[in-house]
Amino acid sequence: MIKIGQYNTLEVIKLVDFGVFLNGGDDFGNILLPKNTMPAGTKLGDKLKVFIYFDSEDEVIATTDEPLVEVGGFAKLRIVGATPIGAFADWGLRKDLLIPFSEQRRRLEEGEEVMVRVYTDRASGRIVGSTKFNRFLDLTPANYKVGQEVQVLIAETTELGYKAVIDGEHWGLFFKTEAFGKLFIGKQLKAYIQEIRPDGKINLSLQKVGLGKVDDLADKILTSLEIKGGFIPVSDKSSPEDIFRVFRTSKATFKKTIGGLYKKGLIVIEKDGIRLNDND
Repeated sequence: MIKIGQYNTLEVIKLVDFGVFLNGGDDFGNILLPKNTMPAGTKLGDKLKVFIYFDSEDEVIATTDEPLVEVGGFAKLRIVGATPIGAFADWGLRKDLLIPFSEQRRRLEEGEEVMVRVYTDRASGRIVGSTKFNRFLDLTPANYKVGQEVQVLIAETTELGYKAVIDGEHWGLFFKTEAFGKLFIGKQLKAYIQEIRPDGKINLSLQKVGLGKVDDLADKILTSLEIKGGFIPVSDKSSPEDIFRVFRTSKATFKKTIGGLYKKGLIVIEKDGIRLNDND
């Protein structure tokens, strides 16, 4: 079955001067792949991976151009125009993506970049965008476990920190104290479930929760020391930014980890860095 707004692999069934027609099945019949996006040397019987959407005449059409996001996904898009019917965003295709006024949390302006959820409007069948995320996310309590690894997309900033979409389904939050390093709207990354609050809201962490993060970091520090000849110019006196740049972790976790390594006699903590203890 053809999936509008997503990639499909379709067979070439007819060659014409202006492109080729692909087999769209009983629902869509012949779907045009214009010559300007057709792979060189395309012949009858070839099976091509194409993106299916609607052209400026609202006809189903295929392209080998790659959109920035498919239906069902989120992406940071640039607004390229605003009209009486809504805003238009560049999503990588020749026809811009409409974000109707009714789907805007605030009036969007040309030139700005915003996070957008792309979906198919049930009433019109058209592919459109929305900045009203709550109606697309599962707001019921999530079945996650503390410490579970998840994929997240940074979607908004708040006074508390960064709101992120977890696995495309739930809201989560990185508190400012957890948001060390470079986080920005549109960034996709791995995270961990830090806490599921009684109200069902989810707190996120960039590091493994509990002892796991310390154990992993300890191995990383010792390996790095061996590679660097036994000394690294980062210590518990270093700035959070310098520590994150070298070890991708918070200063609090770094201090706890090197403290444990020091107590085991594995390292020496100096004023300007840490050193492997070679007094075996």
